[in-house]
Amino acid sequence: MFTDSHCHLTFPELVADWPAIQIAMAQAQVNRALCICTTLEEFSTVHALALAHAHIWASAGVHPDNEGVTEPSVAELVRLGSLPKVIAIGETGLDYYRLGERTVADMEWQRERFRRHIQAARTVQKPLVIHTRSASDDTLALLREQGETGGAGCAGGVFHCFTEDMVVAKAALDLGFYISFSGILTFKSAQAIRDVAALVPMDRLLIETDSPYLAPVPYRGKTNNPSYVPYVAQTLAALKGCDVQTIAQISSANFDALFHPNDHEKPV
Repeated sequence: MFTDSHCHLTFPELVADWPAIQIAMAQAQVNRALCICTTLEEFSTVHALALAHAHIWASAGVHPDNEGVTEPSVAELVRLGSLPKVIAIGETGLDYYRLGERTVADMEWQRERFRRHIQAARTVQKPLVIHTRSASDDTLALLREQGETGGAGCAGGVFHCFTEDMVVAKAALDLGFYISFSGILTFKSAQAIRDVAALVPMDRLLIETDSPYLAPVPYRGKTNNPSYVPYVAQTLAALKGCDVQTIAQISSANFDALFHPNDHEKPV
């Protein structure tokens, strides 16, 4: 019934508990998940997990905040993005949250990495999984620069774990992107994000855990996993004035419309 559109099942916090997590997912009626890649070094593990399980898919990408890792080329991202069960390019985007003594100008390496992901996504026609933190203006500007304006030939994608304001949400929607909400939506301090979620059109909503991080209430502070995504759906249902089954159905249909997972089944 539920689809977790963004989780990190190969991270150490979850690997050892994978058998138990599968049971918990089944009990919570979370029957699908997209396992997100954050480095080229981990791609083979992410991809192997997707190949081994009919209800898991993979992405290919390098997180904007990861330094000291193999830098992706467009050609390599295209190669990985063309493999079976790989349905997205990313997690990619921009993150200026930890600049330290650096300036925004010093982050050109991050912007160039983002450009390569966009170019690869357009080549393989797979959607982008966008991470943006303290960098929304540049994130939107680079998408426009690379032609991601929602028209023919665009890759499109999703702004995952959305924490920005309605201005950014409207800009992302205008570019043809979906908006995904995580367990942050359930936090007492997140009223501004709930206000955004209430206004995002139903046909552009996704739900996620971003596990092992950001566990929703009532598990806040604990290790997150995909079986908790119904708590995000429950909060969305309250905001939208509908039942949780409606959110499950619509967000899963939106996942299908964006990622086309059934076109990327494991070959027999």
